[in-house]
Amino acid sequence: MMLIPAHHFRDIERKPEYLQPEKCIPPPHPRPAGTMWFIRDGCGIACAIVTWFLVLYAEFVVLFVMLIPSRDYVYSVINGLVFNLLAFLALASHCRAMLTDPGAVPKGNATKEFIESLQLKPGQVVYKCPKCCSIKPDRAHHCSVCKRCIRKMDHHCPWVNNCVGENNQKYFVLFTMYIALISLHALIMVGFHFLHCFEEDWTNLLQAYGLTREETAEARISLHEIKQPLKVSSTECSSFSPPTTVILLILLCFEGLLFLIFTSVMFGTQVHSICTDETGIERLQRKKQRRERRGSWKSVKETFGGDFSLNWFNPFSGPCHPKPLSDRDWVRQVSSVSDTENTETTTTTTEEPSEEPKNEDFVEVVDE
Repeated sequence: MMLIPAHHFRDIERKPEYLQPEKCIPPPHPRPAGTMWFIRDGCGIACAIVTWFLVLYAEFVVLFVMLIPSRDYVYSVINGLVFNLLAFLALASHCRAMLTDPGAVPKGNATKEFIESLQLKPGQVVYKCPKCCSIKPDRAHHCSVCKRCIRKMDHHCPWVNNCVGENNQKYFVLFTMYIALISLHALIMVGFHFLHCFEEDWTNLLQAYGLTREETAEARISLHEIKQPLKVSSTECSSFSPPTTVILLILLCFEGLLFLIFTSVMFGTQVHSICTDETGIERLQRKKQRRERRGSWKSVKETFGGDFSLNWFNPFSGPCHPKPLSDRDWVRQVSSVSDTENTETTTTTTEEPSEEPKNEDFVEVVDE
């Protein structure tokens, strides 16, 4: 394979015909402003339903198995309010992450008229996505599930049935944080519940025989030797039977531990990506982009919506709205043939690692 000389390469790429714009027809019915964003993916919808079901299951066990039967009303009210508040914020963050446009590039804008309007100069190139016929701005990647190019795409998460991009990354971070918090809170309450109930049931059982713990240890009395078992009420610990209570609590422990680990890891990786101004795709592919990186604090403020305040933790408060894309955002600079080689490699890997470079419309190569 041999690359065409740089000047010839740029002359070809500046021509609108090179990108085959006749194959890119704008959508006949563009989405009106304010339309809700929703991805019709069966797997993503199922994962989102499972997420809500697991949160509601934890809500049921915490309220009806642990808090409501308890006689300590202060303990029940405080923990009930905290857990329900965190659960509400988690589900609200999930809805915002799922129903917010992550930063989709206008579909089908790689038309001849649009390319000509950019008035490309020598050394400037535009990149077309062959899958959605869009001119790709810098740091945009195509998602095969959303079928769109997403600005600053980090990854596609089936649990929120959406991509995580520049417009909804805040909501995804809040979702992982609140899920981790309610998981930790549930595990702590389950631990206290087990200790309290075992302690109380054992004490009540001994008192029913009129014995103290010391007397039981000295006499070595075996409760299994009693022919008529005593009926000791355990309604103070749960409204359900002891086997049902144990099963529900064990399932809650398993769920809480699993999601605590998973969401804590996701929260950490997302915060790291925001602070380093590097998306998950860019980090995995080790792309060495020649661009000016923002400072970590500036990147955090843009993601969470301004200076530090309680709105950072509010899923109903959006991030800083990015500036509308201008003509210069659609154009990139290629200064040499070596840049072209790097562009060919990295862009091919970004779009579809399993595909060959021949599917990329913006790379000009000829057989030797």
